[in-house]
Amino acid sequence: MQKRKLGNSGLEVSAIGFGAMGISFGYGPAMERAAAIELIRGAVERGVTLFDTAEAYGAFNEEVVGEALAPVRDRVVIATKFGFKDGDSKTGMDSRPERIRAVVDQSLRRMKTDHIDLFYQHRPDPNVPIEDVAGTVKELIKAGKVKHFGLSEAGAQTIRRAHAVQPVTALQSEYSMWWREPENEILPTLEELGIGFVPFSPLGKGFLTGAIDETTSFSKDDFRNIVPRFSPEARKANQALVDEIAAIAAAKGVTRAQIALAWVLAQKPWIVPIPGTTKLHRLDENVRAADVKLDAADLRKIADALATVKVVGDRYPAHLAARVGK
Repeated sequence: MQKRKLGNSGLEVSAIGFGAMGISFGYGPAMERAAAIELIRGAVERGVTLFDTAEAYGAFNEEVVGEALAPVRDRVVIATKFGFKDGDSKTGMDSRPERIRAVVDQSLRRMKTDHIDLFYQHRPDPNVPIEDVAGTVKELIKAGKVKHFGLSEAGAQTIRRAHAVQPVTALQSEYSMWWREPENEILPTLEELGIGFVPFSPLGKGFLTGAIDETTSFSKDDFRNIVPRFSPEARKANQALVDEIAAIAAAKGVTRAQIALAWVLAQKPWIVPIPGTTKLHRLDENVRAADVKLDAADLRKIADALATVKVVGDRYPAHLAARVGK
């Protein structure tokens, strides 16, 4: 597995990371503990060194990540997140300094580790100045509990204000062939400031793999049930994008998922996507995407194909869209 550095921070990680959210949160029932540990350790065996969890994904998620990685703790980078009231993503934000300090101690206990490599604010908190958030994380870095500071789904001005207090190592936000808004302002800001970018949902929450179509039904607790982009009508319209990717993938002798991930990797050398999966064969597929080389002609062909497709449906329902890009 190739390595990449997240901006100017010096933090080096595998070119493709592992997003652990789906192990227990957002996409239906949680995995069995033993299977989750086997999956995470399988990622390690395949060269993955960046693992992403969060308080909001539940105690089980952090515990499983910590247990799975304990034997290789000195060789991996663990990222987790704070920022929701009582750790519940449905209750709104809470990035008060005292809450951040409580969350870091809780996460350290759950993962049975003495430090968090990358500690993200999960979403901007309109009630707490970002300078206070950055200052609190700066204190945690001085105390040795945290190594690096990150933001998630923050807007350009928030990134700048935070970075002035405590250098931001990475921004985590959604980015993929079907959500390219970060190209407008976020990517230029990150490049200017020397901040790495860690895209979540680089496979469009599974849609870009071709495994989902208008007839797919999700389990009752699957987050995609409330996403406008995943309505049956939107999925039918957006199939055109998957068909374009399929044609390009066939010509290269790879899968749609691998083209989607290789495209993200090709945008900047400091981008590290974190696709998630609960299946070992999908993990294999994702990891091998790091070996797919897209040359200038390939990228032009993809750009031309993307330009012919208008993606239908918002990426979040209104109440969740209000939390991002601030």
